This record gives sequence, C-alpha cells and structure tokens, in this order.
Amino acid sequence: MTAREFDPSKLDVEVFAAEAGELAGHWPLRMFRRIGESLALAPAEHDQVAWSARGERRALRGDQKQAWLHLRAAGQLALECQRCLKPVTVAIEFERNFLFVHGEELAAQLDAETEHDVLAMPRVLDLRELVEDEMLLDMPLVPRHEVCPEPLPVRIDEIAPDAAPKPFAALAALKLRKPLN
Repeated sequence: MTAREFDPSKLDVEVFAAEAGELAGHWPLRMFRRIGESLALAPAEHDQVAWSARGERRALRGDQKQAWLHLRAAGQLALECQRCLKPVTVAIEFERNFLFVHGEELAAQLDAETEHDVLAMPRVLDLRELVEDEMLLDMPLVPRHEVCPEPLPVRIDEIAPDAAPKPFAALAALKLRKPLN
C-alpha cells in the first residue's frame, strides 16, 4: 500500500490525522503576503520558512479519538527596529498542536476549557495560511536591536541646559554694544 500524497494547500485534516500523515518543506518568504507588509526589506530569493506538519488521532477525553495537527515552522524576518528604524533580523520559530473538532460551538467550548489550541474542522485547510497566522502571532510587537548599530539621535530634552545653544544671547550682546560714532 502506498502512502497517500497530501497537498498542503488543500489539506483534509481528518484524513491526514487518520493516516498519521507527515509533510515538510520550505516556502519562500515572499509567499506570505501579510508578513511581507511588516518587513523592513523585501525578502531575498533565499529567504525561506522551513515547516513540518504531522497528523495524529488520539483521545482527549474518554475513548473518542480526535484529529490533531502538530505544526512547526522557523524563519528569519527583517523587521524595522523601533528605536533606530534600521532593519533588525528576528528569528521566528514555533511549535503548535491543534485539536480539530466538528463545529464552531464545540471548538469555542473546548478552547475555553483546555490549554490546547482548538479549531473547528474545515473542509480543507491551507497549511501555508496557518503557518503565516502563527508566524504573525509569534512576531515581536516592538522589534528592536539589543544594541542599535548606530548611535541614536539625542532628543532636545536630553541635552544638558549649559550645552544647549542660546540663539538670542548673540542678539542681547549686540544690543548692549555701544555705537561706533
């Protein structure tokens, strides 16, 4: 018996879990439209996201077997540092386990009761979209360098009062000078 070929863009999660399916690969970063909107630099040709997915049927409660999807992904994103506004490379790596159940109501109920990520069983699942969703959730809210590569500009309120230029001091000195005649 040959192993079934699964399409990551049209994954039947129930069959994938029942057959303990496994998928893995690399997707170019430019395929992730929503992540692309957050990048400081356009992704290079070699910028990729490595991912893997594994299906499983196991019991959550009692004897009834549930469909599970174990998903991993990793990649490097060039985001904009919120201190210096220069690109900063941020490593994104996650591992998530999803329980799929039939119906939105049951998914909402179980999601509130357990620490697992619970989703309603879709007719087909686009793994790339799920990977992108999880990467977006894993991105830092405020990306920044540990130490910025260039000194940051000094704000005017941080300048010592004695060092601050006094433009009207020169005018006052002119006013106090006596005329030449």
